[in-house]
Amino acid sequence: MYICIRYRLKTDRFSAMQRKIFIELNEHLKKEEATLLIGPRQSGKSTLLKQLESACKSENIPTVYINLENKLLLAELDSNPLNLLAYSSNPQGKTVFFLDEIQYLSHPTNFIKLLYDEHRAQVKLVVSGSSAFYLDQKFKDSLVGRKRIFRLNTCDFEETLLLQGREDLQLEYQKIKSLPNYKSVKSDFLKLEFEKYLIYGGYPAVVIERDEKEKKELLKDIRDSFVKRDILESGIKNELLFYQLFRILAEQSGQLVNIIELSNTLKTRSETILNYLRIMQTCFHVGTVRPYYSNVRKELTKMPKIFFLDLGLRNCLLMNFQSITTRMDRGELWENAVFRSLADRYGAEEIRFWRTADGKEVDFVLPDTEVPMALEVKLDDKSNQPGKHKLFMGSYPAIPFRFVNLNPWTEEVLRKDF
Repeated sequence: MYICIRYRLKTDRFSAMQRKIFIELNEHLKKEEATLLIGPRQSGKSTLLKQLESACKSENIPTVYINLENKLLLAELDSNPLNLLAYSSNPQGKTVFFLDEIQYLSHPTNFIKLLYDEHRAQVKLVVSGSSAFYLDQKFKDSLVGRKRIFRLNTCDFEETLLLQGREDLQLEYQKIKSLPNYKSVKSDFLKLEFEKYLIYGGYPAVVIERDEKEKKELLKDIRDSFVKRDILESGIKNELLFYQLFRILAEQSGQLVNIIELSNTLKTRSETILNYLRIMQTCFHVGTVRPYYSNVRKELTKMPKIFFLDLGLRNCLLMNFQSITTRMDRGELWENAVFRSLADRYGAEEIRFWRTADGKEVDFVLPDTEVPMALEVKLDDKSNQPGKHKLFMGSYPAIPFRFVNLNPWTEEVLRKDF
């Protein structure tokens, strides 16, 4: 209860801040398609829906907001999707309905399809979901042309600056990004904030909290309460085994996921490991990167790498909140941060890695983006060894290769779009 109270006390600052995705979402309100906002619990989806509702009200657009954690409302809409029409605030015209946590409906696909097909003149649906119900093949097939999906992760580095009220640093960050030769007098302050981001991640409630002890408590609450809800709602019976796997994956972030090895370590079936890993992905906690092959079948059968979508959650699973300078895993943290930035910008499905049988490797390959790139992530520039990557550069000359370093800290670290 103590932590929940703190969540409420901190909401004013978050409610006033617009996430980067807000403008795109607000523009999509004009479209007939259903607007689907997906992402992990506690990433700010409900706040964003309320901001969109406020934007509608400011233009005198009729709205209705429904939280489907309300069991009575859930039962009513489950029994008949058309019951939603009774809540319209504009019976003679169109109402924008904001439905929070739509995954609780028994048949969210049918719900959206029916209302879109038969009542889109009266109903615009804007819905949020905390699990990837949208990955279901029936969902994909039934709602073609009827929906657009937007993904909200936890805050990125720039958003954490705004959320903390550090508009001065956010302005410096934007100058660094937009001006190639700009030298910031606040570079050291940005470094300190970036190092905090690597440790505590981007969950809004954690970002807002200034006290480091309370940050840790909030992350523990996310780990023990909100992730537990993901476990229960996914029908997992062995909660302990799930958390054991979760912790091992946190230790192995950036490494190959060997399903057989994990099943032997945890003394369980490979199918169980695969199922738990799928649930971690569908609840937006981890992402996988597949190897880069010209043969797509090999991409699908070879072992992927695992990364976390929020570093604060990863560090909480390891119970390691040490500063970046004293950590043994600082290289892994930096590589995971680069993955998160790439995933935000291009989508995790666009990212690959390259590896040969004798261990030659390139951390990230994006062959199909507008500007293809291959990145080798090293903590320090002293570790850069271009000669080790001649094979890749010779094999794929059309994909420019470069190193991405955290140290030495310069404006270039923030200037790169990776």
